Parts: sequence; structure tokens; C-alpha cells
Amino acid sequence: MLRVEALIRQVFGSASIADATLFFIFLSYLTLYYKVLDINEALDYGAVMLGPRPHRLRRLHRAMLVPHGVGADPAADLRFIRDTMERTAAFTAVPGWGMVILGLTALGAVALSWGQSNSSVWLKIWLAEALLAVLIAFLSMRLKAERRGLPLFSGPGRKVAVGVFPPFIAAALLTYLLQHAGLQFALAPTWLLLYGAGIMTGGAYSVSIVPVMGLCFMVTGAMAILAPVGWSSSFLAAGFGGLHIIFGFLIARRHGG
Repeated sequence: MLRVEALIRQVFGSASIADATLFFIFLSYLTLYYKVLDINEALDYGAVMLGPRPHRLRRLHRAMLVPHGVGADPAADLRFIRDTMERTAAFTAVPGWGMVILGLTALGAVALSWGQSNSSVWLKIWLAEALLAVLIAFLSMRLKAERRGLPLFSGPGRKVAVGVFPPFIAAALLTYLLQHAGLQFALAPTWLLLYGAGIMTGGAYSVSIVPVMGLCFMVTGAMAILAPVGWSSSFLAAGFGGLHIIFGFLIARRHGG
């Protein structure tokens, strides 16, 4: 209290404490009367913030990047779209009924070579079957591709061929090597394993059931390695005959012929 009195005397000099108190009361009254929130004329906050030239809200437009040359030649655009679709699409010209025919001809080769004591005659029968199978597969794929309007040697078809050929070429070279080395008993497992490997690698660009068929061929070849030597023809019949027929029916039913 003494400090407050000393402060009042410093500010107002010789004025009494009562006069100073009345001054503070009058000042508080003016402050409450003219406070900002009670002013009748509302402040134009929009004018204060935006200034004399209000800014317009600009709508952002996303720029559309058009590749150079698109639209100039409609034929070139159509070729570009077709090539893009071919590169991204799966190879659906796998012939289901052609596989069924392959299986039937393989069973015929098994019947001709069953119990054949002459290894050269046995091998010639299966080499003839291999050439016939290549011809049947090519013709059936071509017919299905033409029927569906699909390219056979471009896009996914070329990728399938690139995946299939290396194991098939390896099988042909190993056939020559094993036959001249007197290891004919190893031919059946080798054919089944490498044929399955080629179907799996090439089938990666085809419908999903094709790699499964390749895996089944490889499993059959692995079983032929562990089985007795005399069972080779049975595994050839189960693989090239049975698996081709079963998966051929499945492909024909699910993917149209």
C-alpha cells in the first residue's frame, strides 16, 4: 500500500490520493465505453487484408504432356497402340486341341517303341514323333492365331519362342551325346526335364496354366530319374501322352480351342 501511494505521488506530484483515484475511475469509464468490440462501424477486414486491388483466386490447371508427334499420323498412332498391346498381352494362341493330338501321337510312339530291343530303331521312332509334334504344334497355333486375329511371331509369341527354344536345343544336343555314349536310359528323363523347362520359361508369357504344365513335366522327369530303367517308356507315355491330353482339354475348355 505504501508503494502504491509513493508511485501516485511521483506521477501526480502534489495532487492528493483522492484526486488521483478519481482520475483512474474516469479513465476506466472511457476505456469501457469506447472499447473496440462496441464500435458501431465494423472494420472491413476484407478490405484491410486484400488492399485496394483484391487478388483473384487462380485455379490450378494440370498440364497435359502430349508426346511429340502423337496425333500427327493416325496410322502411326494405331500401330503404336497395337505394338504396346502386343508387348503387354499374354500369348493366348496356345492350342488346346493341338495338345490333345500331340498326346495321342505320343501314345502311338510309345506303342511302336514298347519293348524295342534295337536302340537305334527306338530313337528313330521318337525322333519322328518329335518332328511330327513340331509340325502339329505349329499348324494348330497358326490356325488359332489366325482365327483370333493374333500375331504369331511378334509380341508375346516371340517371347514364348525365345523362352522355349534354348531348352529344346539343349535336349537335341544331349540326345546326340547320350545316344553315342550308350546312355539311352537317360534319354527319357532328359527329354521330360528339358521339355518341362522350356514350357515353363516360354509359358511365363502365356496363360497361367502353361507354366503349370511345364512344372508337371519336370516332376515327371525327376520321377523317371529315380525309377527303374525299364520304366522309361511308361514315363514317356505319362508325360508326352497323358499330360498333353489332360492340359490340352483344360486349355481348350478355358481358352477356346
